[in-house]
Amino acid sequence: MLPSGGSALIMSHDVAREPALVRRDIGVVFQAQSIDVKLSAEENLMLVGHIYGLRGAKLKKRVCEMLNRVGLADRAKEKAETFSGGMRRRLELAKGLLHHPSVLLLDEPTTGLDPGARRDLWQYLQILRDEERVTVLITTHLMEEAERCDRLAIYANGSVVALGTPAELKSEIGGDVILLEAEQPESLVRHIQQALGLRPTVMDNQVRLEIENGHRFVTDVVEAFPGEIQGVSVHKPSLEDVFIRQTGHRFWTEEKAPDE
Repeated sequence: MLPSGGSALIMSHDVAREPALVRRDIGVVFQAQSIDVKLSAEENLMLVGHIYGLRGAKLKKRVCEMLNRVGLADRAKEKAETFSGGMRRRLELAKGLLHHPSVLLLDEPTTGLDPGARRDLWQYLQILRDEERVTVLITTHLMEEAERCDRLAIYANGSVVALGTPAELKSEIGGDVILLEAEQPESLVRHIQQALGLRPTVMDNQVRLEIENGHRFVTDVVEAFPGEIQGVSVHKPSLEDVFIRQTGHRFWTEEKAPDE
């Protein structure tokens, strides 16, 4: 797809004008499975190596290195169709790293993985970043994964709405986030606006506010509107709160994601 405007550089190469050079510098792990399940782990990597121009002993050595790195050396000769979801994901990762890329692109790589497999994947990504100096660019809809990133861009409707480290983005909110449960949240919002001069919002039938010294405010607001508030929660700003402030709605989860 040719861009309609703008430019993008990876390792100083223009992605539109120098696509072949860009492809040599990047490894990609797609969200959808891209391995051939009828081939063995070793055969999948050999095939990728041939695509990148690797041959002979050099290729065999690199395949062995990567299978060892992702913990699949003992299953090298087995077909990928016999692997668990986590093992297939590790093979995808080995495939993306086989040609020594400088930049690794991953599209929601933990989709379908159990908690243990997710933890193992993230530990390996940290090794790539810290020890092998690979730049890891990842897309995720899981905020706990976004928290692990050194730098974060939040997208909404095709545009960047926030950019910075997780700590920087959360510090922009400041104070505390208050959630009030009420039978008539819209009515409570009007009362808070009139009596306290604040601008709360309603989200998922809860009244939401961002305010300094939230623990003190909770006492005041419950006393000010007796009987209207059924529940209260106070927490420090999270990345989801950053997303809510920038977009006006919650981040979609796997269970609630809209049809594309």
